[in-house]
Amino acid sequence: MTLFNIPDLFARLLPEERLIGLDPGQRQVGVALTDVRRRVASPYATLRRGKLSVMAAEIRAIADKEGAGGLVVGLPLSLDGSFGPAAQASRDWTIALSDMTGLPAANWDERLSSSAVNRALIQEADMTRTRRQEVVDRAAAAYMLQGVLDFVSYQEEYRQF
Repeated sequence: MTLFNIPDLFARLLPEERLIGLDPGQRQVGVALTDVRRRVASPYATLRRGKLSVMAAEIRAIADKEGAGGLVVGLPLSLDGSFGPAAQASRDWTIALSDMTGLPAANWDERLSSSAVNRALIQEADMTRTRRQEVVDRAAAAYMLQGVLDFVSYQEEYRQF
């Protein structure tokens, strides 16, 4: 499958199909899930990063269980917004994952999502380092996916003008 932009990905979804958000890291992949109205993103799971075929099967199983019809995968742009080697690797991974799961996918800028989530977990939740390590990946995926939902909501709200 090819990558879609966010509006085209949303246009492909059936009513009440959820989206899965993925925040791929070196060792783990954070997973988030929208509600059926696609208004709220919630942390869902953390998967061990491994062979792509195994990950694709796990993600497809989540999609089938939860009624998800598409993927949004974090794109690690450089701090200056440029498209570097990490972004290219993420884009390639997203395309391969989309092909293996049969789910349409889009990338979304995820710069500093883990940093923002870590800061919030320290300041607001007063979590220990060990506990933060357990939840930060899936929370970062939800943070990134919520950004997508807010973008789409904003576009829909102001499309009428």
